[in-house]
Amino acid sequence: MKLKTIDLTLAAMFVTLMAVGANITSIAPFMVIGTVPITLQTFFAVLAGVVLGSRLGAISMTAYALAGLVGIPVFAKFGAGFSTIFSSTFGFILSYILTAYVAGKIAEKGKSTAAYVIAALAGMAINYVAGTNWMYMALKLWADAPGAFSYKIAWEWMLVPLPKDIILAVLAGLLGFRLEKTVLSKGQFKHLKRAS
Repeated sequence: MKLKTIDLTLAAMFVTLMAVGANITSIAPFMVIGTVPITLQTFFAVLAGVVLGSRLGAISMTAYALAGLVGIPVFAKFGAGFSTIFSSTFGFILSYILTAYVAGKIAEKGKSTAAYVIAALAGMAINYVAGTNWMYMALKLWADAPGAFSYKIAWEWMLVPLPKDIILAVLAGLLGFRLEKTVLSKGQFKHLKRAS
């Protein structure tokens, strides 16, 4: 896949959006419900897939993960560094690559609003499955899990952000489809999905 300047620009834009989405509560503190921060990372990972396509979406999410690992503070709570690999939430960061790829692949084949929404929800599901399983494994194997921690409890924790992420995934699908039918089907953007 030969990347054009516009591809690199769009990929970089999504790296930036992911960094903002990870730390949105520092800009908008009202986005903390109780003690749960409402981040926008899953939304932007899904949107990267449905807007950029499978390959470029995955490339942008890989660039995001690598940026954080080399020390640029783009992860949640402005985290960064190689040690992040050992955190219980690193599985979510890794999952964004597959999230964008799968969402993009389904959107590439679909030509309807429903297909884009399904693509977005499928991407979100991958994010949850990969991230939650990593979290469980990390807390059991190398982090300090609470005494009564179990696989069931790991999934119960994920019920808190689930409604928000479902709503945002649907919005990402709708927005992606709208962009495809307006901006992305014209001019220098026309190659995006075909090149993916």
